[in-house]
Amino acid sequence: MKEEEEGPPNRELYALLHISPEASDEEIRKAYRQWAQVYHPDKYQAPHMKDTATENFQRICQAYEILSDENKRKIYDIYGMEGLTSGLELGTKLNKAEELKEELERLRKLKEQEKVSAHFRPSGTILANMSLPHLLHGHGIMRGMAMTSSVQSQISKHNTLSIGGNLAVNGNSGGGAATIVFGHRLSSVSSIEFIGSAGLRSLIGVQTSRNMSSHLTATMGLSMSLRDGSLNLSNTWVRQLSETASGNIQLALGSDSAVSVGWRKKNQKLSAAGELKCGIDSFAASAHYNHRFSSKSHGRIVGKIGSNALEVEVGGGRKLSNFSTVRMLYSIGIQGIFWKFELHRGGQKLIIPILLSRHLDPVFAAGAFIIPTSVYFVLKKFVLKPYYLKREKQKALENKEKTSAQVLEARAAADKAQKLLQNVANRKTNKQLEIGGLVITKALYGNLKALKKRDEPVESNDSPVIDVKLPLNFLVSDSGQLQLHEGVKKSGIMGFCDPCPGEPKQLYVEYTYGDGRYEVTVDDYDKLVIPQEEHRI
Repeated sequence: MKEEEEGPPNRELYALLHISPEASDEEIRKAYRQWAQVYHPDKYQAPHMKDTATENFQRICQAYEILSDENKRKIYDIYGMEGLTSGLELGTKLNKAEELKEELERLRKLKEQEKVSAHFRPSGTILANMSLPHLLHGHGIMRGMAMTSSVQSQISKHNTLSIGGNLAVNGNSGGGAATIVFGHRLSSVSSIEFIGSAGLRSLIGVQTSRNMSSHLTATMGLSMSLRDGSLNLSNTWVRQLSETASGNIQLALGSDSAVSVGWRKKNQKLSAAGELKCGIDSFAASAHYNHRFSSKSHGRIVGKIGSNALEVEVGGGRKLSNFSTVRMLYSIGIQGIFWKFELHRGGQKLIIPILLSRHLDPVFAAGAFIIPTSVYFVLKKFVLKPYYLKREKQKALENKEKTSAQVLEARAAADKAQKLLQNVANRKTNKQLEIGGLVITKALYGNLKALKKRDEPVESNDSPVIDVKLPLNFLVSDSGQLQLHEGVKKSGIMGFCDPCPGEPKQLYVEYTYGDGRYEVTVDDYDKLVIPQEEHRI
C-alpha cells in the first residue's frame, strides 16, 4: 500500500528541531538551544533516562550541525542524508562556495540526463467496432477495427520526437498513415513543430506556439497536402479565464474551412467542456461533463448535435489501480443504440463500441440502459466491493507484518522521548490553565479512518495511531499558540513516530482556549496554527 499523499522530501531534520524549511540561522540556533536544554544527558541521573537523553541529544546535535552549515544544508535540501553520506564530500574537495555550486550543478545535470533518458512515452488506441444486428444476420459480430500508436521521446532538453501511425478497416475497405513530428522549444514562451505524414492524407506542415502573456497562448499552423498541393492554415487562441477554466477560438482556412469556439473547466471534482464548430456547409456542437464521486469512481455525460450527429452518452468508470481505469457507457442517437466498453492502462486504450440496434425503440432503449446498470450495482454491492475490501485488508496486513518491528522500535523511541518532555509539558499546561490559554486535551496522529473502523485502543501497539497530546503541549508557546510548519512530515517531530508506514496519515487535535472547546484535523504535510475561531465546536 502506498502513501496517498507524498510530501516534499528531505525535511526530517526540520521536523526534529520544529522549524520551518525556510528558517533563518538565528531560528535554527534558538531551536537547537531549546532542545539541547531538554535532552542534555547531564540533566538525568537514572541510567535509562540518561541513555534516552543521550540518543536524542545526538540526533539534535546532528540536525544542528547539518542545518547550521550553509553547504551541508544546501546538499541536504536537494539530496537528503544520502547526499551527505555518499553523494558528496565536504572536505577539501568542496571547501569553497563556488566549488559547491559547480558540484551541485553537475549533479543536477546528471539527474536531468537520467530523467531525459527515461522520458520515453508510448501511447496507443485499439478500436473494435462490434454489431449485434450483424451477428444475428450471420455476418459476424465485427464491423470494423482501427489502431493508432505513437511514441514520443525527449531526445534533448529542448527537442522532442514523436513517431506514430494508424490503420483502419471497415468492411472491405481500409487504409493507414504514418506520421512524424519534431518539436523544438525556442524559448521559455515559444515552441515550433515540424510535421510529416504519409498515407491516405500525405502532408507536410509546421506549427508554432507562443505564450503571449501568462493567460493567453496563440498557435498558428500551416500544412500542404502532397496529393493535390492544397494549403490549410489554422490559427488558435487559448485564454485562461480562471484557475480552473479556459476558453479557445480556432479559425481554419482551406479544404475544411471552419470556425470553432470552445470552453473547458476542470478541478478536483469535475471537468466540463463545450465546443461549437461551424463550417461552410456543416455545423456541430458538443458538450461533456465528468463528475468525480470518489478517488476511484466517476460519472460521465456527453451530448452531440450537428449536421450529421445527434447523440447522448451516459456512463461511468472506475479506477482499478494507479495505471488502469475501466468505463462502461450507454449511447443513443441517430446512429443507433450502443454500449461502449473502455479500458485505459497507462497511455494505452482499448475501446469496444457495440451496436445493439439501429432502431430507436423506446422499450428496447430503456432496457438497454436499465438492465446493465442494475447488474453493475448488484455486482458492485455483492461481488466487487467485498473483493476490493478483502484485497485492501490483505495488503494492509502484509504491510503491517513487514513493518511491525520497525513500528515497535519507533513507538518505543517516541515513548522515551515523550517521557523526557513530560515535566516541561506539564508546567506549560498548568501555566496555560491558569491564564485560560491553549491546552491540548486530545491529540492523535496516524490513520484515523483505520482507527475508527477497527475500534482499537490508542495504547495498543497494533493501533494505527499514536497519542501525541504531550509533545504538542510541550510545543505550545508561552503566548499560547501552536504552529506546525507546512511541508514537514509530522512523524519527524520529537515525541511522534510513524504508526502505519505506507498509509495516509492525519493529525486530530482537541483543545481548549479560554472558555471554548475546539477541534481540528489536518493532513500530514499541512500547516497547523491554533487557536483558530473556525475550530470551535
